[in-house]
This record gives sequence, C-alpha cells and structure tokens, in this order.
Amino acid sequence: MIYLIAIIASYFLGSVPMGLILTKLAGKGDLRRVGSGNIGATNVMRVGGLRMAGLVWLLDMAKAIAAVFVGKYVAGDAFGAWCGFAAIVGHCYPIWLRFKGGKGISSLFGVLLAVSPLSFAICGIEWLTVALTSGMSSFGAVIVFCLIPVLGFAISIQVGFAFLAIGLLCMWRHRANISRLLTGTESKIEWKWKK
Repeated sequence: MIYLIAIIASYFLGSVPMGLILTKLAGKGDLRRVGSGNIGATNVMRVGGLRMAGLVWLLDMAKAIAAVFVGKYVAGDAFGAWCGFAAIVGHCYPIWLRFKGGKGISSLFGVLLAVSPLSFAICGIEWLTVALTSGMSSFGAVIVFCLIPVLGFAISIQVGFAFLAIGLLCMWRHRANISRLLTGTESKIEWKWKK
C-alpha cells in the first residue's frame, strides 16, 4: 500500500504546472494560448525570456527530485527512479489541465540529478552542447532519451528499466519534434534573457 501511495504522491507532485502558474503570476497570460501552447520551459522562454524559463526549469526539476526522494525513502534507489517516472507522467499528463502538460525534459533532468549525478552531468553536457550549437533543444533532448537507458542499466537492471520507461515516454511526447527534425522544419530556439 505504501508503494502505491508513493507513486500516486509522485504523480501529483509532477502534475503541478509550474510554467503555467509562474507566467500567470507574472502577468504573461495563459501559456497554453501562446507559442506552442506547451506549459514547459521552452514555451515559457517565448513569453517570459530565458530568466523566467530557467526558473520554471528549476522548479520542474525540483518536483521530480522530490518524487525521487519520496521513492528512495520508501524503498531505495530503484523505486526512487520509478517515482521519478511517475512525476514525469504527472508533468506530461497533469490531472489539473485535463492531462495536457509539458514534454518532460526538465523533470527528466531532475530525476537524473536525484538518482545519478554522473548521468545528470553526462546528459546535461550533451544536451547543452547540441542545443547551443544546433539551436534546437529537441535535437539534444532526443539524444538524451536514447542515452539514459544505457546509463540506467550501467547503474542497475531496475534503474535501467525505469530510465528506459522515462526515455520512451519523453520520446513519445516529442514525436512531433522528431517528425519536424526529420523533415528539416524544426524551429530554432530564440535565446532571450528577458521579455
């Protein structure tokens, strides 16, 4: 029973729409009606600049980190990774927003940091390098989704399967981006400190 409670609590932690809350508090309107309509940090940057997007990114990471620590407290690292997965599900499919949420990348990095700081560093360097050189966050993200199962299985079989589930979920959430990457129509990030 305690395991089920931890998973449900992790889902609800992940489902708090940080981007939507912050942009409304900042007077930027409803994030769902701007840009891509996504509630994640990339769309926040379009309306609030890099500084606000960075804050949303950190908060989305924090809720996933909290979920992992809930799982670690209940049953160790592997269960922590699965609670992190539940938080990402909440971020992508929040009950408060009729299951229309973000794409999971910031919460994914929160899980990586809480489960394996080394994996976080490897994926972070890769993502930043690709995003900054190509101008496409999604390109770096797709590589991360392929990389994390490998890093997870290097830790343990149980963590590997959790990371595989995370990678597949985030890949699915980025399916439109992947299609645009393949056709060469993916838009580039407009890096602005504030708006």
